[in-house]
Amino acid sequence: MPFELISDMIPAGDQPAAIDKLVSNLNAGHNKQVLLGVTGSGKTFTIANVIQKTQLPTLIISHNKTLAGQLYQEFKELFPKNKVSYFVSYYDYYQPESYLPASDTYIAKEVEINDLIDKLRLETTSNLFSGPDNIVIASVSCIYNVGDPRNFSGRTLNLKIGDLWNRRTLFESLVSLYYTRSEMEFKRAQFRVRGDTVEIWPAYADWLIALDFDTANKIKKIIQRNPFSGTEFNLSDFILYPAKQFVGGQGADLKTIFKKIRSDCQKQMTIFKSQNKILEAHRLEQRVEYDLEMLSELGYVNGIENYSIYFEPERIAGSPPYTLVDYFHHLWGDNFLTVIDESHVTVPQIGGMFLGDLSRKTNLVNFGFRLLSAFDNRPLKWAEFYSRIPKVIYASATPAPFEINDTRHSALDAEPKIIEQIIRPTGLIDPPVTVKPSTGQIPDLISEIQKRVDHQERTLVLTLTKKMAEELSGFLSKTFKTAYLHADIETLDRSDILDKLRGGDFDVLVGINLLREGLDLPEVSLVAILDAGLPGFLRSRSSLIQIMGRASRHLNGQVILYADTVSDAMRGAISEVNRRRIIQLKYNQDHHLIPTSIIKSIRPRLIENPVKDIAVSPLLDLDISSLTPTMRQTHIKKLRKEMRTAAFVLDFELAIKIRDKIREVEVL
Repeated sequence: MPFELISDMIPAGDQPAAIDKLVSNLNAGHNKQVLLGVTGSGKTFTIANVIQKTQLPTLIISHNKTLAGQLYQEFKELFPKNKVSYFVSYYDYYQPESYLPASDTYIAKEVEINDLIDKLRLETTSNLFSGPDNIVIASVSCIYNVGDPRNFSGRTLNLKIGDLWNRRTLFESLVSLYYTRSEMEFKRAQFRVRGDTVEIWPAYADWLIALDFDTANKIKKIIQRNPFSGTEFNLSDFILYPAKQFVGGQGADLKTIFKKIRSDCQKQMTIFKSQNKILEAHRLEQRVEYDLEMLSELGYVNGIENYSIYFEPERIAGSPPYTLVDYFHHLWGDNFLTVIDESHVTVPQIGGMFLGDLSRKTNLVNFGFRLLSAFDNRPLKWAEFYSRIPKVIYASATPAPFEINDTRHSALDAEPKIIEQIIRPTGLIDPPVTVKPSTGQIPDLISEIQKRVDHQERTLVLTLTKKMAEELSGFLSKTFKTAYLHADIETLDRSDILDKLRGGDFDVLVGINLLREGLDLPEVSLVAILDAGLPGFLRSRSSLIQIMGRASRHLNGQVILYADTVSDAMRGAISEVNRRRIIQLKYNQDHHLIPTSIIKSIRPRLIENPVKDIAVSPLLDLDISSLTPTMRQTHIKKLRKEMRTAAFVLDFELAIKIRDKIREVEVL
């Protein structure tokens, strides 16, 4: 069905002009644009309107999972009748394989996969084949190898009422799609038999499919059923997609593949021996033979992705891998839209992924831990990614020079395609900026915070170092309800802290670099930046503008910069804020608009954070020496379950403690 935007809101302020300009530019062939939208101007709603007007399948890329989750929830609310998908890395815990030559330390790959995110990723690729009304919210995970979309779409099972199926043939077809048979516990990616009924639980769904057969082995009924509520729908047909994203080509000859792998191994060993690297040659031979034996017996081995190119005969060494972006190309050619959210951060992040991956794998290959084929399982290079995104909107309050220059239609086109969205629908203007000396900054800061507390408003304080943030947080906590936000706090716990700030459990939040893009805190009326004049990334023009924007959602918003000298970055940021304030004030005067603070409820989280201490502590404290061998195995299963739960909520510290406990039990 076509995209249908459903919302009580209507475009206001700069939004109507921005929407019309973005759409007209796309229709005119200007495929690279910048949406320069100030904080609180409703960039998400603008993009939603562009999607509805252009009816383009859309890929939206965010630079972290938390912001991607927020966008996913927002777009699901705006497009409830269409397919909105969430595609981020499915690792709760990820320790990549690596080798440190300086200390001769090999670190094996160790992962814990989040089952919910795995389901959402499979739901994404399955949704894409069901029609063009698709919006995918992704992290930079979208530039990593997921296999050829042609293989994924070609490995489907088409089921229709009246089809004749031999039971064995049906089961073999399901197994070829990586579904397993289960007669006990029934869960995603499994099927089971109940008399004349075969039930299949798609790997990407919260419901199951029941196939009722008659005595002649014809399908007489296809039922979609909720396994918990029992709600049912009758279907005339159904397409089942694979239970894994990476699907090798059909009819892959394992003997031929193994022969090729061994041949490449021998070539690499010959090179090692010619360089007198006997240890590396022996190590590589052992690794490859072990992996091939595991593949032959089990069909899987830890690190199988390093052999992926052998299972994709159409790919040649050095060629880019197939990624989520290739799914869009495979289905719609160049006729889809890519939105890069917070582009000033996301673009450099995408550009840096390849070199980081290359550096790690170079050591693995050079020291005999991996074949050269490991290099072919990699993220896209920037040029490869850029060539795959024909229509792009860079969305940012502070676009970088690259994004601005990229919007020029040709070398002769002097004017970049920048669509400004400076007017907020609420009429709020950018907060005034005051510069105060560093001398006596703490007493002055306490006085300013007290003013906000008296009016039940909140304050953000930005420092330059972790140590200063800790000390300042401790000092302020003597007077105010204070929290400290830093990188060591898990992502979901950060969300809890921010929600508590909004709810009034905290008056002040102290941080370093996390109080920037994507924080939606309407209750914050003061942003105080210490050491604002010092040079560096944390006090660049772009960073300062982003930080200042956190106070722009409140009617009484104000920014205080504590500095002894006004740096060029400060001067540039203040100048830009003042430019925007002039435009906003004039608009309000011309339209007799009275500014109002943004009122927004606290949104339920995408993933709830379960209580974990009550269940885990007894398991960790148990005297394992008293357990029988059978009891130890049961205990290990419980620990593994709790480890996955801890990793699921991004509590990696607890997950590591449980992992160490598991190893302790296993050696007994």
